[in-house]
Amino acid sequence: MKAIVDCNSFYCSCERLFRPDLQNKPIVVLSNNDGCIISRSDEARKLGVGMAGPYFQARHIIEQNDISVFSSNYHLYGDMSRRVMDTLRTLAPEVEVYSVDEAFLDLSELPVEELAAYARHIRNRVEQWTGISVSVGVAPTKTLAKLANLQAKKDKKATGCVKVLLTQEEQRIALQQTRVDNIWGVGRSYAGKLINWGITSAWELSNMPEEWAHTNMGGVTGVRLIRELRGTPAIAMEDELVNKRMIATTRMFGRPVTALYELKEAVATYISRAAEKLRRQQSAAKVVSVFIVSKEQDHLADFKRGATISNYTTLDRASSLTHELIKPAIELVEQLFENGKEYKKAGVMLSGLVPDSSVQGNLFVPASQNQHRHLMHAIDNINFSMRDDAVKFGSSGMSKNWKMRQELRSARHSTRWEELKEIK
Repeated sequence: MKAIVDCNSFYCSCERLFRPDLQNKPIVVLSNNDGCIISRSDEARKLGVGMAGPYFQARHIIEQNDISVFSSNYHLYGDMSRRVMDTLRTLAPEVEVYSVDEAFLDLSELPVEELAAYARHIRNRVEQWTGISVSVGVAPTKTLAKLANLQAKKDKKATGCVKVLLTQEEQRIALQQTRVDNIWGVGRSYAGKLINWGITSAWELSNMPEEWAHTNMGGVTGVRLIRELRGTPAIAMEDELVNKRMIATTRMFGRPVTALYELKEAVATYISRAAEKLRRQQSAAKVVSVFIVSKEQDHLADFKRGATISNYTTLDRASSLTHELIKPAIELVEQLFENGKEYKKAGVMLSGLVPDSSVQGNLFVPASQNQHRHLMHAIDNINFSMRDDAVKFGSSGMSKNWKMRQELRSARHSTRWEELKEIK
């Protein structure tokens, strides 16, 4: 049996954890640059606040109903996610972290009659140890477990945020009550096609032949989905990816950027952050990619994707040294920049990763130049302990007026000594 543990309105739950006065009150959390609503409490949803819509469109509802608003606080959310996942690892022999607020658990070793009680135990333990409320869905397959979790969330009072689908009858009812566009693994494109073909529920989809799924739903992927809906495990638990195959850092700007030097500062800053992540997993990168996104000329299109232009360069040898990665990235910015245009976003990506230990020193340079790894290690330690880029490269800029807006961000209670919650 598989379980999926999903944090309820995770970002909102993290904010409420340090603001108990907001329990049972409507709150929303905004995306990067305070642009869109990416998390809302049940109370906010019932008041008519839409999900993923622009903040300015919902402002009148928010102000009329005194809804609390927060900018994204990823330091806090990342730390609370780690605490939730660490708690889950004490409750199951195998845990697959699926996203920042979801994880699959393997409960195959438990007797069937104990599953419901243990699911409630998981929910209570996570909330007791971390303060974050979760919903738990249990079923024979990962796809059915996602369906069970969806039902657990629909009526939290009735289900107690726990739903277990053991019998074929329970699974049939859940499948009949689930639309195809709510099935895990069915994207918007496939959902539209299925509805056009007259397949509107998960139950109807589960009764389609595997040969049909192979032809119409992506080959083996579609066959696995059909089997999972029928209760036959076809998607295995995956090991946690310890080392990433590529590392990216992207951010929206706090205002439109028109100057080349500001784009250079932003890209140098992003490269520095990506290089830290690179060294953390003891890797080096062979390829450096940069992209910039221009601002739409139509002011009504601020929330639409602008034109993205990108380029990359391949290094002579893989590197994890920040200054060796900044130089080619800056050169790429100079190639991509167009004078007179406004830019709203930039990003960098490091790929072609290899183990840093496999990169040889250069025999044709002074020995001191082969010791830069020690310098990077010292800078990383200082920045980790002091925070907020205490030591940085001058190319990253000083004032950084282009930085992303986070005007409503709460304190980073669990990751900054100077921002610890004070209790009076």
